Amino acid sequence: MLILLTGKSNHDYIHNLTDHSIFTQLLASLEKLMITLRQKKQAATNLRKKAERQLQQVRSIERRSSSGLNSIDRKIESEKEDVTDVSGVLNQKTSQLESIERLVAAAHEHLNHEKEALGEAEQELEFAKNTEEEQSAKSRLNIIHDRIQELEFEIKNREKTAKKISEDVAKYNEIKSKISTTIQKQSKSKPTLRETMSTSHKAAEKFVRELEQKTRAEESAAKALEKATSNLQALLAKKRKVVKSKPSKKATRKKSKTPSKKATRKKSKTPSKKATRKKSKTPSKKATRKKSKTPSKKSRK
Repeated sequence: MLILLTGKSNHDYIHNLTDHSIFTQLLASLEKLMITLRQKKQAATNLRKKAERQLQQVRSIERRSSSGLNSIDRKIESEKEDVTDVSGVLNQKTSQLESIERLVAAAHEHLNHEKEALGEAEQELEFAKNTEEEQSAKSRLNIIHDRIQELEFEIKNREKTAKKISEDVAKYNEIKSKISTTIQKQSKSKPTLRETMSTSHKAAEKFVRELEQKTRAEESAAKALEKATSNLQALLAKKRKVVKSKPSKKATRKKSKTPSKKATRKKSKTPSKKATRKKSKTPSKKATRKKSKTPSKKSRK
């Protein structure tokens, strides 16, 4: 019955069934493997992206720290230049102030001498014996008064200038102090930035190694997936080729089935009744009679 239906022996049919079962199992195994490999590749990709983000973060911190250090160095350098400039102006103002203070002190001393001379001139005028001595004392008093006025005016102006310069000196001293304080604060922040930069640099080196590992793992997973995909495509192509080359069920049935009933009957059936009768039957009565009967009357004659 098996040969009648398939046109193949039991051994061939069982072998085909076994091949089909193995093919189905292999296909299912490959599909399952591809799912696993896709998951592994996706996980490797996620880990690689995470390592990239971490590397970018620590490198960003390192860049900011380095930029901060450079900025602080530039600011400190600029502020040191400002301090130098301010110190120069301050020294100049201080020198001016000291010079004015010396002039004011000298003017005060001169003024004191003139006041003493004024007292002497007043006494000379008081004790003048004649008109000539009186005129001489008055003339001297006038000169001394003029000098005293000049000295007082000079002292007043110089003290005013000294006050302004003193204010400038105080202002520049304050500026210099603020700049120096800023430099100190910025200098104190440098070690922290250096430590941050060093830490982030070490972390960046670590994440670079991790990124390389994750990238290799991703590439390995991608290659494995590519190989599995190639194997699956080859297997599916083989399946299509086998299915295409395999005759259809109808054609197989037509080729493998036994002859039809009509053909079987025509070939296997015994001759028809008419043919049998014609071939096998004894001569007809007339023929028998003609052959077996005695000679006719004419022959008797």
